[in-house]
Amino acid sequence: MQHIKKAVALSVLAAGLISAGAAQAKQLVIAGIVFQQDQYFRTVQVGMRDAAKAAGAELLEANSDNKLEKESQLIDTYIARGVDAIVIAPLSAKGSMNAIQKARAKGITVVTYGTSVGGDLAQASVMSSDRDLGLSVGKDASQYILKHAQPGTRMKIATIAFKSQLPEQSDARVNGFLDQIKPQVDVVAQQDAWLAEKAVAVVGDIITANPDVQIIFAANEGGTVGAVQAVKNAGKAGKIVVFGIDGTEQTAKAVLSQDGILQAVAAQQPYLVGKDAVEAAITLANKKTPAQKDEVVPVKLLARQQPEQVTSFLAEVKKY
Repeated sequence: MQHIKKAVALSVLAAGLISAGAAQAKQLVIAGIVFQQDQYFRTVQVGMRDAAKAAGAELLEANSDNKLEKESQLIDTYIARGVDAIVIAPLSAKGSMNAIQKARAKGITVVTYGTSVGGDLAQASVMSSDRDLGLSVGKDASQYILKHAQPGTRMKIATIAFKSQLPEQSDARVNGFLDQIKPQVDVVAQQDAWLAEKAVAVVGDIITANPDVQIIFAANEGGTVGAVQAVKNAGKAGKIVVFGIDGTEQTAKAVLSQDGILQAVAAQQPYLVGKDAVEAAITLANKKTPAQKDEVVPVKLLARQQPEQVTSFLAEVKKY
């Protein structure tokens, strides 16, 4: 009888250990949401994938296509799926709150990257400083103006932004840039155009309406690429220069181009943003505390005057 009791006890203990081990080995499911497809977000996704793979987690990828309704639908889908965490670049500090609040209410970990959401909904965030991006490239533009402006004159500048899409982020970048050069310039136009095709048309119209414009500043990758092409189309290489934000293979190569149009871009580090955001989500989903609740990933300046840094950046980008 004693032997039977002992065997039963051992069986119960073994079952408990197996159950605990199975629970411990449960694969985390992470939803990673971007809001558009460009090289920045593609590189963010590579960072997400690498972090998820290293942790043995499943990564579900989605794109909200710059639509709040779709963003909300995706979050609802992931709530129903019962994911462990959502890693997201919210479309609106206010407009994204309700959907994210629903996820948090269901016990789902939420980590934001690139953009933020109001309240204390995000349990961690990973992003670049939008103001630092503007300040960085603005400092380079200030040096350019000092070198090229005629004594006693102010250069004419136009800005291309994305204020109607993400006002807080757009304003931080544009104002950071302008704060470095305000005493040296007159702003002749400020418009939105964050996709390259649209920026080609918008900047082309600005050049036509302001034939004396000398500098175009673009606040994101699409605007920068479109502005460079518009200057080429207008035959204004050598007369109009572009400064921009978002370091990608295309913009880095344009900085090195002999046409002299793109002078500098301030680059984020999207691979690190995606990787660190998923790592933070995994840490939180495992009921642990991340090293940093709000991480700011440093900015890199890619300038025509520092070609070796641009070349090094291109070598890094090709890994992804």
